[in-house]
Amino acid sequence: RSRATTYLARLHREIELQGALYDRGRRVDQLHWGGGTPTFISQDEMRELMDITRRHFTLRDDDQGEYSIEVDPREANAESIALLRALGFNRISLGVQDFDPAVQKAVNRIQTEEETFAVLAAARGNGFRSVNMDLIYGLPLQTVASFARTLDKIIGAGPDRLSIFNYAHLPQMFKSQRQIEDAKLPSPQMKLDILQLTIEKLTAAGYVYIGMDHFAKPDDELAVAQRSGTLYRNFQGYSTHADCDLVGLGMTAISQVGASYAQNMRTLDEYYARLDAGELAVFRGVELDADDRLRRAVITSLICHFTLDIPRVEREHGVRFRDYFAAELADLAAMRQDGLLTVRDDRIDVEPRGKLLIRNICMVFDKYLRQQPGRRFSKVI
Repeated sequence: RSRATTYLARLHREIELQGALYDRGRRVDQLHWGGGTPTFISQDEMRELMDITRRHFTLRDDDQGEYSIEVDPREANAESIALLRALGFNRISLGVQDFDPAVQKAVNRIQTEEETFAVLAAARGNGFRSVNMDLIYGLPLQTVASFARTLDKIIGAGPDRLSIFNYAHLPQMFKSQRQIEDAKLPSPQMKLDILQLTIEKLTAAGYVYIGMDHFAKPDDELAVAQRSGTLYRNFQGYSTHADCDLVGLGMTAISQVGASYAQNMRTLDEYYARLDAGELAVFRGVELDADDRLRRAVITSLICHFTLDIPRVEREHGVRFRDYFAAELADLAAMRQDGLLTVRDDRIDVEPRGKLLIRNICMVFDKYLRQQPGRRFSKVI
């Protein structure tokens, strides 16, 4: 708790410094507390953090913004959920992973269905507009049958959104994963089978496949935005606000302002030292050039809408698409032959089976991946 207090003091200072850079006439349309479930701080600390945020930024008071928070159901109860709603949060995301007891034991995360659904009920009872649940496939000891049972229970609970993430096994980067035996991980084929089952079950239950690993009910704002062509995606996930600048606060946080990105210090000592000196905690940044902006537009269109309007790209960015992306179009040939997408003179369309692998398709247009062939990334499947 003392470490949290020390950290929060610096976070309050950063909020003050960042808030001074923005016109108070700009309202905060989206607010998110995340980065590993912030409900470990006390209720008084949560109230103070929101008060300080409101003091330095113009938060909405009409409940029309998207103010969301990630919650670990094991650390929450009816009282804390009521407080979060009173603080202004109207969206909540519950971490689940898997309900199977053997899987939970293998990843050292014991979480009962009862405590999860109690938090879900509390969120609905307190008037949260949207409830999301996070599941993970590819965990040790998972099978198609075991994950199907978890999905059935989740579908029965009926959350508004679902995020089904692919487990990235990187024990050299994450110490907590070193206890997991590689032999207990499902094979790539089984992971594909689990993903296929997930899509079939959720779409049969009425959920819309938004893309990547996200699903939403047809009347959810994400599904509505996708149908209207206004869906957007940034490094935090899918969003209905494409025109917002994003201010990242806290250690390692990333900001996106206009055509620039910046990241905060990655260690507590560096983060504290910079703020104690009265300076922003940023340690690196990049300003997008014309090529970056073009590629961002292409990837965003494909990842959000599964289609690309080639003449529009040419108009807005002043390029001849087939000449500019000749190498990328050549790389897409194998995907075309596999029936993952269709390339016409005026558009690229991702076929239903290609939606499963939209990340792979978009990677073709990422020049930074091309420049780092030896870099280790988490596996797509």
